[in-house]
Amino acid sequence: MERYESDTEGDGQETPLLHRGHEDKVQRAPVCCSSRYGLALLSCYGFFVVYSLRVNLSVAMVDMLNNTHQSSANHSFSVCPAHANPPRPKHNHTASVYDWDSETQGWILGSFFYGYILTQIPGGYLAGRFGPKWLMGFGILGTVVFTLLTPVAADLGASYLIAVRVLEGIGEGVTFPAMYTMWAAWAPPLERSRLLTISYIGAQLGTVISLPLSGEICFYLDWTYVFYVFGAVGLVWFVLWAFLVFDSPNTHPRISERERLYITTSLKNELSSSANIPWGALVTSRPLWAIVVAHFSYNWTFYTLLTLLPTYMNDILGFSIQQNGMLSALPYVGCAVFAVLSGQVADYLRETCQYPTVIVRKSFSIVGMIGPAVFLVAAGYTGCNYTLAVTFLTISSSLGGVSASGFNINHLDIAPSYAGILLGITNTFATIPGMVGPVIARALTTQKTIEEWQTVFYIAAAINLFGALVYTVFGRGTVQPWAVHTSYSHGD
Repeated sequence: MERYESDTEGDGQETPLLHRGHEDKVQRAPVCCSSRYGLALLSCYGFFVVYSLRVNLSVAMVDMLNNTHQSSANHSFSVCPAHANPPRPKHNHTASVYDWDSETQGWILGSFFYGYILTQIPGGYLAGRFGPKWLMGFGILGTVVFTLLTPVAADLGASYLIAVRVLEGIGEGVTFPAMYTMWAAWAPPLERSRLLTISYIGAQLGTVISLPLSGEICFYLDWTYVFYVFGAVGLVWFVLWAFLVFDSPNTHPRISERERLYITTSLKNELSSSANIPWGALVTSRPLWAIVVAHFSYNWTFYTLLTLLPTYMNDILGFSIQQNGMLSALPYVGCAVFAVLSGQVADYLRETCQYPTVIVRKSFSIVGMIGPAVFLVAAGYTGCNYTLAVTFLTISSSLGGVSASGFNINHLDIAPSYAGILLGITNTFATIPGMVGPVIARALTTQKTIEEWQTVFYIAAAINLFGALVYTVFGRGTVQPWAVHTSYSHGD
């Protein structure tokens, strides 16, 4: 019997749930109108709000600056011939403008991450202790409130705006750990890839939609409405979240009995009933540190592109990010599509083809980390071939979406009871590239040459390759012994 139960939680998920003798009676609950997929869609909406509020400032900043002060920047020369676009007529805007120098702008744009990194681990702990629903709800609501206050803070001074952005980061910092804690109670093991990729595609959609839409709002209204519009969208989300979402299937008043039994039965051997967190075993777990290294490495490339792709397109390719909003969004469209497709394929391989979980996670991580590295380096050698450069950068980001079904979900495989805390730990380290990566890249590209950018791309690619190697060697796909308190064993 001990071997049988070990197999059910082994890396292979050798015998999928519902295909096992006695548990045949518990049938898979339908997808349509289900509570778990409703949660996936609402959390997708939530992460759309989170990322919209995170990136809209970078677009609004263009209109927040005094045009005469910035005139020299607007006429900078690129390595490749610039793409001239007919100037759009300027509307008479009444919003304030500010004379912030480049250093102040850098502090304003980067201040978010200093708050974001503070609440990763506390977010995981609090979600496990008090429940993820209200922690995530109030975390995003707080971010929405401070977003609505952004125009007032900017009028008061740059230091007030920096403080507001730090507070926004603190609010958003709890969202991912809280959502992982939520999925630990809601996601059947063989549907994890599908549910989580639907949930987190909201982050990509938030980036894709808010970049060009913020530019249009700035043009037709003024920059203050960027924060008012997205703030209002966030308020609508909070109302829906408050009334429609619950911490677990057992506390949901409208879930069908079939779906509740399906979810709870599939998770009964994976969740720990102990309130004590095994910190010693947790921080010395090699499978956890494998995820830490992979997450850090992947985010180095992700944040390099997120923050510096506009600069590269302007300085090297001659594209203006303000005039080509959809062009800058292309990589994130590809990333979102590949993330959702990878979730479907990963769960199909695990359930129908019965591939070991660990093999699926490592394979998708390798494709999602080495693929982007190769095409990122290749983009540096396209010269002034605009089409090829944009194509390679888009493929690089798109392949990165495959990792959503790799190391990104592995927290739930190795310790579902502590998934929020594990995500908090890995995301703390993974936030560091967002703080230091762009700074290092800017320091390496002072002359704005193609050769300097090749160096930036090589560094990002090398870090990605290192992360893929470490995860391939040390990653695991089973619930670890320290993560569940039962009498049977767990084999790797």
